[in-house]
Amino acid sequence: MKHEGNLLPLEPPYHAGFSSPPQKGPSSLAEKSSPLLMEPSNIKADPAGDMPANTEGQPVKRKKGPAPKMLGNEVCSVCGDKASGFHYNVLSCEGCKGFFRRSVIKSAQYSCKNNGRCEMDMYMRRKCQQCRLRKCREAGMLEQCVLSEEQIRGKKMKKNEEETARTSAVVTPTPVPEVVPLEPEQLEMIEKLVAMQKQCNKRSFIDRPKVTPWPQSQDPQNREVRQQRFAHFTELAIMSVQEIVDFAKQLPGFLELTREDQIALLKTSTIEIMLLETSRRYNPAIESITFLKDFSYNKEDFAKAGLQLEFINPIFEFSKGMNDLHLDEAEYALLIAINIFSAGQRSSGMLVWNRAHMQDRPNVQDHELVERLQQPYVNALRSYIMIKRPNDHLMFPRMLMKLVSLRTLSSVHSEQVFALRLQDKKLPPLLSEIWDVHE
Repeated sequence: MKHEGNLLPLEPPYHAGFSSPPQKGPSSLAEKSSPLLMEPSNIKADPAGDMPANTEGQPVKRKKGPAPKMLGNEVCSVCGDKASGFHYNVLSCEGCKGFFRRSVIKSAQYSCKNNGRCEMDMYMRRKCQQCRLRKCREAGMLEQCVLSEEQIRGKKMKKNEEETARTSAVVTPTPVPEVVPLEPEQLEMIEKLVAMQKQCNKRSFIDRPKVTPWPQSQDPQNREVRQQRFAHFTELAIMSVQEIVDFAKQLPGFLELTREDQIALLKTSTIEIMLLETSRRYNPAIESITFLKDFSYNKEDFAKAGLQLEFINPIFEFSKGMNDLHLDEAEYALLIAINIFSAGQRSSGMLVWNRAHMQDRPNVQDHELVERLQQPYVNALRSYIMIKRPNDHLMFPRMLMKLVSLRTLSSVHSEQVFALRLQDKKLPPLLSEIWDVHE
């Protein structure tokens, strides 16, 4: 499959669940052999110390109140790694905290090849889930401390609403600025962005027949069917990544950045832009997301492909929220451009956005240049909104707050990728590289 331009390459065909392709040189993104910013070949890719116990042997529940002050040298009571705090009643690391939460929410059942006798440490925690869960419970972790999925969503939504309420007052202009027409340069830029997006989407339509078909069988136990669904979704993800890279490289100024900064921006923004693109394809009437016009999926379809509800539900909630804003093609294109050029620095008119994005692009070197390249898109979006929605003075900060919400989704996505690895589902090399998955 040929693509125009200097895009991301893909490895020869492999199927999800089978052996991964051989390595081809260094994995460092700065090396010339990196998959980023090179030519693609085919969309098919390898989808390939404990707490004290009482007299009855039960862990003693820690007394209520503030957690003891951390000294900085505490270790996880489960695996011995560096502890980050008290989680679910036990001093533990972030890894064991997340593992215990996922296990409880999914009511996971694990098996041990060593009859439950594994000694738990930082190495064995990745090898034996049953013994890791057993050690979590022996250390005193309590299932009743784990918030349900619904409680977590409610908590995040409340937090976002409170943040929006606080920041709206900050960015609300007083008095309302006079609406001025777009500058000719701004109008030309917006028209170019929309045309670029349509062109990138058109290339994906051409590649549509090459995507592994969605299996018709409904047998949940059929391993081949599960692999086909996973391959189908990963191949759609690859096409989406290629669209994003193609679009980014056409943005004025992007190629002025060093190769390292181009890669850093793409790696950190790709999943967020994929979620933005997903939200614009959301159909509230059937509560489904449609890709390439013909492929529509509801929550159940996402789950059948191997994704977790902890990731699926936030995707649909975010998509519904974006759909309620009724954005047009120009507003989506500008939001995507702003997201790509986010180096984590403070820029004029971006107070709310940058508070949540300070240092979120840690590998970017030339922050000043990235900020300067971003500013025209910020100015154009603000002016465009003032003209299109003259009576809605909160739309601009509301859009920026949606970009802030992508931070939460991005972290949830990282947990989803980790969960897929635990299921021995191998991501294609392109997705592994851009999502920093190291086998």
